[in-house]
Amino acid sequence: QVQLVESGGGLVQAGGSLRLSCAASGGTFGRRAMGWFRQAPGKGRLVVAAMSSSGTSTYASDSVKDRFTISRDNTKNVAYLQMKNLTPADTAVYYCAARPISGTYFTRAYRNEDEYDYWGQGTQVTVSS
Repeated sequence: QVQLVESGGGLVQAGGSLRLSCAASGGTFGRRAMGWFRQAPGKGRLVVAAMSSSGTSTYASDSVKDRFTISRDNTKNVAYLQMKNLTPADTAVYYCAARPISGTYFTRAYRNEDEYDYWGQGTQVTVSS
């Protein structure tokens, strides 16, 4: 059974930084594409960033491009989301997600919520003005 546990959320002032971690257990971490999503109050869950299982392809939404960076450490079974220059608009619950990869799709970063099979419980990020 795959389990994902996010950590690193909290309260930060505008302009500050946070690094979220997603610790994975069960299965082979290196064979999973990873994604970070967020859900603000009253809104749907949207992709923030994604990374292929190979680590060679990444995606970041326009709203976070140049501020957020997704990365992974396959030796530690952890995915990260480094966030800088945070604004109140970044306030949301952040979720990590995993998609097992087979075949030849190791270089694909998945952007859609329904493409992921496993989800963490979420971690709250609150940015004060």
